[in-house]
Amino acid sequence: MIRLKKILLMLGSAFAVATGTAHSQAQVFKADEPLAHTYSIVARDANTGEMAVGVQSHWFSVGTAVPWGEAGVGVVATQSFTNKSFGPRGLQLLKEGKTPQEALAILLADDEGREVRQVSILDAKGNVATHTGKQCIRYAGHITGKNFSVQANMMLTDKVWPAMAKAFERSEGQPLAERVLLAMQAAEQEGGDIRGKQSAALIVVKGQQSGQPWDDKTVDLRVDDHDKPLDELARLLKVHRAYEHMNNGDLAIEKGEMQKAMQEYGKAEAMFPENLEMKYWHAIGLASSGQVDAAAKILREVYHKDDNWRELTARLPEVGLLNVNKKDLEKLLKAK
Repeated sequence: MIRLKKILLMLGSAFAVATGTAHSQAQVFKADEPLAHTYSIVARDANTGEMAVGVQSHWFSVGTAVPWGEAGVGVVATQSFTNKSFGPRGLQLLKEGKTPQEALAILLADDEGREVRQVSILDAKGNVATHTGKQCIRYAGHITGKNFSVQANMMLTDKVWPAMAKAFERSEGQPLAERVLLAMQAAEQEGGDIRGKQSAALIVVKGQQSGQPWDDKTVDLRVDDHDKPLDELARLLKVHRAYEHMNNGDLAIEKGEMQKAMQEYGKAEAMFPENLEMKYWHAIGLASSGQVDAAAKILREVYHKDDNWRELTARLPEVGLLNVNKKDLEKLLKAK
């Protein structure tokens, strides 16, 4: 990575000397700017107000540089010769009342590397503005549409971002995260990054601030280094959805809604039938609702695969997470 940037710095300097533009070119290739040549999408769900960024690149840990978002404000994707400051600065400009187009113009105005930048900004109303610099490596371009923008550079073909736009538009009605993933999968089907693939990321933020910022990012998934990053991202998104059901089950138990809790745990377990964590808490929920025999049946399978869960069961009553009498607890612990 460092070696490649040094080469680019040398090339930039040589080009600058040859063309007499040494000052401007020296600002283009900075050693501290990630080379996130990539494809990405910024998008908004018109029904929920949620906003998302999805990105994939043949570069390590693209999720630490390209996607930025804040609930109730907007999202930013900054790539190519990435200026990471465009993320937080772009969001701040939106908070100050600037439109995406105004914010983009401000960011680019004093950026001497603007022609190697690619950046897209979408606000909480669905307004979007995107810039593809003239010196972005071909094939490079973008398409903006209603509540979304797709952008790509250094692609194998010029069919990549049009395929992303079509996939996103055709998936209307599905959850936003899944729509973003479909758009990226469409990009890969058209060849994607000319160099191949390595990392991917997906974030989703709420359409309105909740006053609890720790809960305002509803999806935050990264694949930093993988042979098939989109496949891994899809798997992680499925796991994320399953644990949403687990969390809903936990919340239902807190409220004493045992039937709902069992339904939520059951949905999670159906998605990942081999996941011991999901099986176990489903069983504990059953036991706490009086269905001890059904719980013991599930626990028997869990204990068979890892007996440490039996010891965990013994510890739950002392902290109020398993409410059964002594006889039933013995039945749960002796399940074999």
